[in-house]
Amino acid sequence: MTTSFPGFAPSFFTFLRQLARHNDRDWFTANKARYQRQVAAPMSDFIAAMAPRLQKISPHYVADPRPHGGSMFRIYRDTRFAKDKRPYKEHAACQFRHAAGRDAHAPGFYIHLAPKDVRVGGGIWLPPGPELLKIRDAIARDPAAWSRVVGGRRFKTAFDGIHGDALVRAPRGFDDDHRHIEDIKRKSFFAMRRATAAEAGEPGFIDTVDDTLRAAAPLMKFVCKALHLPF
Repeated sequence: MTTSFPGFAPSFFTFLRQLARHNDRDWFTANKARYQRQVAAPMSDFIAAMAPRLQKISPHYVADPRPHGGSMFRIYRDTRFAKDKRPYKEHAACQFRHAAGRDAHAPGFYIHLAPKDVRVGGGIWLPPGPELLKIRDAIARDPAAWSRVVGGRRFKTAFDGIHGDALVRAPRGFDDDHRHIEDIKRKSFFAMRRATAAEAGEPGFIDTVDDTLRAAAPLMKFVCKALHLPF
């Protein structure tokens, strides 16, 4: 199994730019074969190339190259309860989810590709209440371990800290004066490194992704331990 990837060709981002200008079902239907050839197929190849690399970071995270039911997110937006009725996402993305996870709210490594927004990293997005409480408790109980995550040299080189929407006040039962209270307030916990479409088009992009996921590994390990999952 190959671990190399030539980068995302210019046609990958050209399609996404055109989709942003013509985000309607008629245009997409007429260009669906292009989408499958220029976007979905390269994403599958990228995921397949990342799979053996990911196994070396953690055997419990999955890189599944299938275009349906695998690590790649669907291009279709769920507009049922959204004010924004555009039917298609204007980016491509994949999540290397923990094997125990069922959906995008599980711990995972994430790659987001848009013409002006390329991001790579990991964490957990809006975990359900019981899981969120476990992570907050883990930070509160072992602040030194959390400090090692956010203060690690490799982590700080790759990322500009932990991000995620947060409460205005400390959650009930947590000390306002805790040294990590700003992170305890969070409803999501993730770290992202930004890149450019030009960088994503280079053969070395997969090495950048590999290095970034390794930098995010201490965060993922902390989250897994808090949720009683293997890493």
